[in-house]
Amino acid sequence: MDERRRQFLESLLTTPGPSGYEADSQRVWVDYVSDFADEVRTDDYGNAVATLSGGDTSVALAGHGDEIGFIVRDFTEDGFVRLGRIGGSDKTVSRGQHVTVHTSDGPVSGVVGQTAIHIRDDDEEGVPDVAEQFVDVGATDREELADLVDRGDPLTFEQTLSELANGRLAARGMDNRVGIWAAAEGLRRAAERGVDATVHAVSTVQEEVGLQGAKMVGFDLDPDAAVAADVTHATDSPDAPGKRSTGVELGAGPVVARGSANHPVVVEGLRDAAETAAVDVQLQATGIRTGTDADAFYTARGGIPSVNLGLPNRYMHTPVEVVDPADLDDAADLLAAFAARADDAAPFSVDV
Repeated sequence: MDERRRQFLESLLTTPGPSGYEADSQRVWVDYVSDFADEVRTDDYGNAVATLSGGDTSVALAGHGDEIGFIVRDFTEDGFVRLGRIGGSDKTVSRGQHVTVHTSDGPVSGVVGQTAIHIRDDDEEGVPDVAEQFVDVGATDREELADLVDRGDPLTFEQTLSELANGRLAARGMDNRVGIWAAAEGLRRAAERGVDATVHAVSTVQEEVGLQGAKMVGFDLDPDAAVAADVTHATDSPDAPGKRSTGVELGAGPVVARGSANHPVVVEGLRDAAETAAVDVQLQATGIRTGTDADAFYTARGGIPSVNLGLPNRYMHTPVEVVDPADLDDAADLLAAFAARADDAAPFSVDV
Protein backbone atom coordinates (compact mmCIF):
# COMPACT_ATOMS: atom_id res chain seq x y z
CA MET A 1 0.00 0.00 0.00
CA ASP A 2 1.56 3.29 -1.08
CA GLU A 3 1.65 6.40 1.08
CA ARG A 4 -1.40 8.10 -0.47
CA ARG A 5 -3.57 5.03 -0.01
CA ARG A 6 -2.26 4.57 3.54
CA GLN A 7 -3.16 8.17 4.38
CA PHE A 8 -6.67 7.64 3.05
CA LEU A 9 -7.11 4.54 5.20
CA GLU A 10 -5.79 6.35 8.28
CA SER A 11 -8.17 9.26 7.67
CA LEU A 12 -11.11 6.85 7.50
CA LEU A 13 -10.03 5.05 10.66
CA THR A 14 -9.48 8.20 12.70
CA THR A 15 -12.77 9.87 11.75
CA PRO A 16 -15.68 8.70 13.91
CA GLY A 17 -18.87 7.56 12.21
CA PRO A 18 -21.15 5.37 14.32
CA SER A 19 -24.43 4.27 12.73
CA GLY A 20 -26.77 7.23 12.35
CA TYR A 21 -23.92 9.72 12.73
CA GLU A 22 -21.77 8.97 9.68
CA ALA A 23 -21.53 12.40 8.00
CA ASP A 24 -17.93 13.20 8.95
CA SER A 25 -16.50 9.87 7.84
CA GLN A 26 -18.64 9.83 4.69
CA ARG A 27 -17.19 13.22 3.83
CA VAL A 28 -13.65 11.79 3.98
CA TRP A 29 -14.68 9.08 1.52
CA VAL A 30 -16.47 11.49 -0.83
CA ASP A 31 -13.47 13.83 -0.92
CA TYR A 32 -11.19 10.96 -1.94
CA VAL A 33 -13.33 9.45 -4.72
CA SER A 34 -14.12 12.90 -6.16
CA ASP A 35 -10.61 12.97 -7.65
CA PHE A 36 -11.34 10.20 -10.17
CA ALA A 37 -15.10 9.54 -10.35
CA ASP A 38 -17.23 11.01 -13.12
CA GLU A 39 -20.01 11.72 -10.63
CA VAL A 40 -20.37 11.62 -6.84
CA ARG A 41 -23.71 11.93 -5.10
CA THR A 42 -25.23 11.39 -1.68
CA ASP A 43 -28.80 10.76 -0.58
CA ASP A 44 -30.80 12.17 2.30
CA TYR A 45 -29.41 9.66 4.81
CA GLY A 46 -25.81 10.07 3.70
CA ASN A 47 -25.26 7.03 1.50
CA ALA A 48 -22.54 7.97 -0.98
CA VAL A 49 -22.15 6.74 -4.56
CA ALA A 50 -19.23 7.48 -6.89
CA THR A 51 -19.70 6.51 -10.54
CA LEU A 52 -17.53 5.81 -13.55
CA SER A 53 -19.83 6.21 -16.53
CA GLY A 54 -19.65 3.44 -19.11
CA GLY A 55 -21.88 1.03 -20.95
CA ASP A 56 -25.27 -0.44 -20.14
CA THR A 57 -23.87 -3.09 -17.80
CA SER A 58 -23.47 -1.70 -14.28
CA VAL A 59 -21.81 -3.11 -11.18
CA ALA A 60 -21.68 -1.80 -7.62
CA LEU A 61 -18.58 -2.17 -5.44
CA ALA A 62 -19.88 -1.46 -1.97
CA GLY A 63 -18.85 -1.24 1.66
CA HIS A 64 -20.58 0.16 4.71
CA GLY A 65 -19.17 3.34 6.17
CA ASP A 66 -20.67 3.15 9.66
CA GLU A 67 -19.16 1.64 12.80
CA ILE A 68 -20.50 0.36 16.09
CA GLY A 69 -20.50 2.62 19.12
CA PHE A 70 -22.55 3.80 22.08
CA ILE A 71 -25.13 6.49 22.72
CA VAL A 72 -25.92 8.74 25.67
CA ARG A 73 -29.10 7.20 27.06
CA ASP A 74 -29.57 9.02 30.35
CA PHE A 75 -27.87 10.90 33.21
CA THR A 76 -27.47 9.90 36.85
CA GLU A 77 -28.10 12.42 39.64
CA ASP A 78 -24.38 12.48 40.47
CA GLY A 79 -23.27 13.31 36.94
CA PHE A 80 -22.53 10.05 35.11
CA VAL A 81 -23.67 9.03 31.63
CA ARG A 82 -25.83 5.94 31.21
CA LEU A 83 -25.14 4.12 27.96
CA GLY A 84 -27.05 2.51 25.13
CA ARG A 85 -25.67 0.50 22.25
CA ILE A 86 -25.21 1.51 18.62
CA GLY A 87 -25.04 -1.78 16.75
CA GLY A 88 -23.36 -4.84 18.20
CA SER A 89 -21.13 -3.20 20.79
CA ASP A 90 -19.43 -5.76 23.04
CA LYS A 91 -20.03 -5.39 26.77
CA THR A 92 -16.91 -7.42 27.57
CA VAL A 93 -14.47 -4.87 26.12
CA SER A 94 -16.02 -1.54 27.10
CA ARG A 95 -15.23 -1.11 30.80
CA GLY A 96 -12.01 0.69 31.63
CA GLN A 97 -11.79 2.25 28.16
CA HIS A 98 -11.27 5.87 27.13
CA VAL A 99 -14.21 7.18 25.08
CA THR A 100 -15.19 10.36 23.28
CA VAL A 101 -18.69 11.81 23.37
CA HIS A 102 -19.35 13.54 20.05
CA THR A 103 -21.50 16.56 20.89
CA SER A 104 -22.74 19.44 18.76
CA ASP A 105 -20.23 21.67 20.57
CA GLY A 106 -17.28 19.34 19.99
CA PRO A 107 -15.76 16.23 21.55
CA VAL A 108 -16.01 15.54 25.27
CA SER A 109 -13.56 13.04 26.78
CA GLY A 110 -14.68 10.38 29.22
CA VAL A 111 -13.93 6.92 30.57
CA VAL A 112 -16.14 3.88 31.04
CA GLY A 113 -16.05 3.19 34.77
CA GLN A 114 -14.67 -0.04 36.15
CA THR A 115 -14.61 -0.85 39.87
CA ALA A 116 -11.04 -1.48 41.02
CA ILE A 117 -10.14 -5.12 41.56
CA HIS A 118 -9.21 -4.34 45.17
CA ILE A 119 -12.76 -3.44 46.20
CA ARG A 120 -14.86 -5.72 44.02
CA ASP A 121 -16.74 -8.53 45.70
CA ASP A 122 -15.81 -12.03 44.59
CA ASP A 123 -19.29 -12.52 43.17
CA GLU A 124 -19.04 -9.42 40.96
CA GLU A 125 -16.77 -10.93 38.33
CA GLY A 126 -19.56 -11.12 35.76
CA VAL A 127 -19.75 -8.47 33.04
CA PRO A 128 -22.69 -6.07 33.34
CA ASP A 129 -24.75 -5.24 30.27
CA VAL A 130 -23.89 -2.04 28.44
CA ALA A 131 -27.09 -0.48 29.83
CA GLU A 132 -25.72 -0.99 33.34
CA GLN A 133 -22.31 0.55 32.57
CA PHE A 134 -21.56 4.26 32.90
CA VAL A 135 -19.23 6.95 31.58
CA ASP A 136 -17.39 9.44 33.78
CA VAL A 137 -16.69 12.75 32.00
CA GLY A 138 -15.64 14.50 35.21
CA ALA A 139 -18.99 16.17 35.93
CA THR A 140 -20.04 16.55 39.57
CA ASP A 141 -23.81 16.41 39.13
CA ARG A 142 -26.64 16.02 36.61
CA GLU A 143 -26.85 19.75 35.84
CA GLU A 144 -23.16 20.05 35.02
CA LEU A 145 -23.31 16.92 32.86
CA ALA A 146 -26.33 18.28 30.98
CA ASP A 147 -24.29 21.36 30.07
CA LEU A 148 -21.66 19.12 28.46
CA VAL A 149 -23.62 16.41 26.63
CA ASP A 150 -27.13 15.67 25.39
CA ARG A 151 -29.15 12.50 25.31
CA GLY A 152 -28.63 10.94 21.91
CA ASP A 153 -25.00 12.04 21.53
CA PRO A 154 -22.92 9.17 20.10
CA LEU A 155 -19.77 7.80 21.73
CA THR A 156 -16.80 5.92 20.32
CA PHE A 157 -13.68 4.47 21.88
CA GLU A 158 -10.83 6.97 21.79
CA GLN A 159 -8.93 6.11 18.62
CA THR A 160 -5.52 4.49 18.62
CA LEU A 161 -4.12 3.23 15.32
CA SER A 162 -1.12 0.97 15.83
CA GLU A 163 1.21 -0.69 13.35
CA LEU A 164 2.14 -4.21 14.39
CA ALA A 165 4.86 -6.49 13.05
CA ASN A 166 4.75 -7.29 9.31
CA GLY A 167 2.88 -4.03 8.64
CA ARG A 168 -0.37 -5.27 10.13
CA LEU A 169 -2.66 -2.60 11.56
CA ALA A 170 -4.77 -2.50 14.72
CA ALA A 171 -7.60 -0.03 15.38
CA ARG A 172 -11.28 0.24 16.12
CA GLY A 173 -13.60 0.63 13.14
CA MET A 174 -11.77 -1.64 10.70
CA ASP A 175 -15.36 -2.88 10.42
CA ASN A 176 -15.94 -1.53 7.93
CA ARG A 177 -13.66 1.33 6.95
CA VAL A 178 -11.49 -1.25 5.19
CA GLY A 179 -14.49 -2.18 3.04
CA ILE A 180 -15.16 1.35 1.85
CA TRP A 181 -11.41 1.79 1.32
CA ALA A 182 -11.44 -1.26 -0.95
CA ALA A 183 -14.54 -0.05 -2.81
CA ALA A 184 -12.99 3.37 -3.43
CA GLU A 185 -9.68 1.88 -4.48
CA GLY A 186 -11.40 -0.68 -6.69
CA LEU A 187 -13.10 2.20 -8.48
CA ARG A 188 -9.85 4.15 -8.83
CA ARG A 189 -8.03 1.15 -10.25
CA ALA A 190 -10.93 0.42 -12.59
CA ALA A 191 -10.68 4.02 -13.82
CA GLU A 192 -6.99 3.51 -14.55
CA ARG A 193 -7.84 0.43 -16.62
CA GLY A 194 -10.54 2.21 -18.61
CA VAL A 195 -13.29 -0.39 -18.10
CA ASP A 196 -16.28 -0.57 -20.43
CA ALA A 197 -19.03 -1.11 -17.85
CA THR A 198 -20.58 1.52 -15.61
CA VAL A 199 -19.02 1.09 -12.19
CA HIS A 200 -20.37 2.44 -8.91
CA ALA A 201 -18.39 2.58 -5.69
CA VAL A 202 -20.72 2.80 -2.70
CA SER A 203 -20.31 3.69 0.95
CA THR A 204 -23.53 2.83 2.75
CA VAL A 205 -24.80 4.00 6.14
CA GLN A 206 -26.46 2.13 9.02
CA GLU A 207 -25.33 -1.39 8.15
CA GLU A 208 -24.64 -2.14 11.80
CA VAL A 209 -28.29 -1.49 12.71
CA GLY A 210 -29.94 -3.61 10.05
CA LEU A 211 -28.35 -3.12 6.59
CA GLN A 212 -30.53 -0.04 6.16
CA GLY A 213 -28.36 1.99 3.79
CA ALA A 214 -27.92 -0.94 1.40
CA LYS A 215 -31.68 -1.32 1.20
CA MET A 216 -31.91 2.30 0.06
CA VAL A 217 -28.99 2.16 -2.37
CA GLY A 218 -29.86 -1.21 -3.86
CA PHE A 219 -33.31 0.01 -4.78
CA ASP A 220 -32.00 3.30 -6.15
CA LEU A 221 -29.03 2.02 -8.19
CA ASP A 222 -30.48 -1.30 -9.39
CA PRO A 223 -27.08 -2.54 -10.70
CA ASP A 224 -26.65 -5.74 -12.71
CA ALA A 225 -24.39 -7.09 -9.94
CA ALA A 226 -23.19 -5.98 -6.53
CA VAL A 227 -20.11 -6.91 -4.50
CA ALA A 228 -20.32 -6.11 -0.78
CA ALA A 229 -16.82 -5.77 0.67
CA ASP A 230 -16.92 -6.27 4.43
CA VAL A 231 -14.76 -7.71 7.17
CA THR A 232 -14.96 -11.40 7.93
CA HIS A 233 -13.63 -13.33 10.90
CA ALA A 234 -10.03 -14.49 10.62
CA THR A 235 -10.11 -17.52 12.92
CA ASP A 236 -6.36 -18.04 13.07
CA SER A 237 -5.84 -16.62 16.59
CA PRO A 238 -5.58 -18.81 19.73
CA ASP A 239 -8.94 -17.74 21.17
CA ALA A 240 -11.07 -18.66 18.14
CA PRO A 241 -13.43 -21.54 19.05
CA GLY A 242 -12.83 -24.58 16.88
CA LYS A 243 -16.54 -25.03 16.19
CA ARG A 244 -16.62 -21.50 14.74
CA SER A 245 -13.52 -21.93 12.57
CA THR A 246 -13.89 -20.73 9.00
CA GLY A 247 -10.38 -21.51 7.79
CA VAL A 248 -9.90 -17.83 7.01
CA GLU A 249 -6.39 -16.54 7.75
CA LEU A 250 -5.00 -13.04 8.01
CA GLY A 251 -2.73 -12.17 5.08
CA ALA A 252 -3.90 -15.03 2.86
CA GLY A 253 -6.02 -12.87 0.58
CA PRO A 254 -9.61 -11.63 0.29
CA VAL A 255 -12.43 -14.10 0.90
CA VAL A 256 -15.10 -15.07 -1.61
CA ALA A 257 -18.24 -16.22 0.19
CA ARG A 258 -20.38 -19.06 -1.15
CA GLY A 259 -23.97 -19.99 -0.33
CA SER A 260 -27.13 -18.08 0.69
CA ALA A 261 -27.10 -14.55 -0.77
CA ASN A 262 -23.98 -15.15 -2.84
CA HIS A 263 -25.02 -15.54 -6.45
CA PRO A 264 -23.13 -18.46 -8.03
CA VAL A 265 -22.46 -16.67 -11.31
CA VAL A 266 -21.06 -13.61 -9.51
CA VAL A 267 -19.01 -15.90 -7.27
CA GLU A 268 -17.47 -17.54 -10.32
CA GLY A 269 -16.95 -14.10 -11.86
CA LEU A 270 -14.93 -13.03 -8.83
CA ARG A 271 -12.91 -16.24 -8.86
CA ASP A 272 -12.17 -15.85 -12.57
CA ALA A 273 -11.21 -12.21 -12.01
CA ALA A 274 -8.88 -13.29 -9.20
CA GLU A 275 -7.12 -15.69 -11.54
CA THR A 276 -6.79 -12.98 -14.18
CA ALA A 277 -5.40 -10.48 -11.64
CA ALA A 278 -3.12 -13.09 -9.99
CA VAL A 279 -4.82 -12.51 -6.64
CA ASP A 280 -4.99 -15.36 -4.15
CA VAL A 281 -8.45 -15.74 -2.65
CA GLN A 282 -9.87 -17.75 0.21
CA LEU A 283 -13.32 -19.34 0.21
CA GLN A 284 -15.89 -19.17 2.98
CA ALA A 285 -19.13 -21.06 3.51
CA THR A 286 -22.21 -18.93 4.34
CA GLY A 287 -25.09 -21.36 4.22
CA ILE A 288 -27.75 -19.19 5.85
CA ARG A 289 -26.76 -15.50 5.62
CA THR A 290 -23.63 -13.39 5.13
CA GLY A 291 -24.42 -10.80 7.81
CA THR A 292 -23.35 -8.08 5.36
CA ASP A 293 -24.92 -5.63 2.92
CA ALA A 294 -25.04 -8.48 0.39
CA ASP A 295 -28.08 -9.75 2.30
CA ALA A 296 -29.89 -6.50 1.51
CA PHE A 297 -28.67 -6.01 -2.06
CA TYR A 298 -29.67 -9.44 -3.30
CA THR A 299 -33.39 -9.04 -2.56
CA ALA A 300 -33.68 -5.44 -3.81
CA ARG A 301 -35.57 -4.61 -6.99
CA GLY A 302 -36.74 -8.19 -7.40
CA GLY A 303 -33.23 -9.57 -7.03
CA ILE A 304 -29.74 -8.16 -7.65
CA PRO A 305 -27.03 -10.81 -8.20
CA SER A 306 -24.72 -10.17 -5.25
CA VAL A 307 -21.73 -11.56 -3.41
CA ASN A 308 -19.89 -10.85 -0.18
CA LEU A 309 -16.16 -10.27 -0.53
CA GLY A 310 -14.60 -10.72 2.90
CA LEU A 311 -11.60 -8.86 4.31
CA PRO A 312 -9.93 -10.98 7.02
CA ASN A 313 -10.16 -9.32 10.43
CA ARG A 314 -9.18 -10.47 13.91
CA TYR A 315 -11.06 -9.43 17.08
CA MET A 316 -14.10 -7.94 15.35
CA HIS A 317 -16.22 -5.40 17.27
CA THR A 318 -13.42 -4.57 19.68
CA PRO A 319 -11.13 -1.52 19.85
CA VAL A 320 -8.22 -3.66 18.59
CA GLU A 321 -9.39 -5.10 15.28
CA VAL A 322 -6.39 -6.31 13.25
CA VAL A 323 -6.05 -6.46 9.47
CA ASP A 324 -3.25 -7.05 6.98
CA PRO A 325 -2.97 -4.23 4.40
CA ALA A 326 -1.88 -6.78 1.79
CA ASP A 327 -5.39 -8.28 1.93
CA LEU A 328 -6.87 -4.84 1.31
CA ASP A 329 -4.65 -4.14 -1.69
CA ASP A 330 -5.50 -7.53 -3.16
CA ALA A 331 -9.21 -6.89 -2.60
CA ALA A 332 -8.99 -3.57 -4.47
CA ASP A 333 -7.17 -5.23 -7.37
CA LEU A 334 -9.80 -7.98 -7.43
CA LEU A 335 -12.69 -5.51 -7.48
CA ALA A 336 -11.10 -3.61 -10.36
CA ALA A 337 -10.53 -6.86 -12.27
CA PHE A 338 -14.15 -7.91 -11.68
CA ALA A 339 -15.37 -4.54 -12.98
CA ALA A 340 -13.16 -4.92 -16.06
CA ARG A 341 -14.78 -8.28 -16.88
CA ALA A 342 -18.35 -7.25 -16.06
CA ASP A 343 -19.41 -6.22 -19.55
CA ASP A 344 -18.38 -9.59 -20.99
CA ALA A 345 -19.74 -11.58 -18.03
CA ALA A 346 -23.23 -10.08 -18.02
CA PRO A 347 -26.03 -11.05 -17.72
CA PHE A 348 -25.52 -12.52 -14.28
CA SER A 349 -28.20 -15.18 -14.13
CA VAL A 350 -28.36 -18.86 -13.26
CA ASP A 351 -29.13 -21.37 -16.00
CA VAL A 352 -32.35 -23.13 -15.04
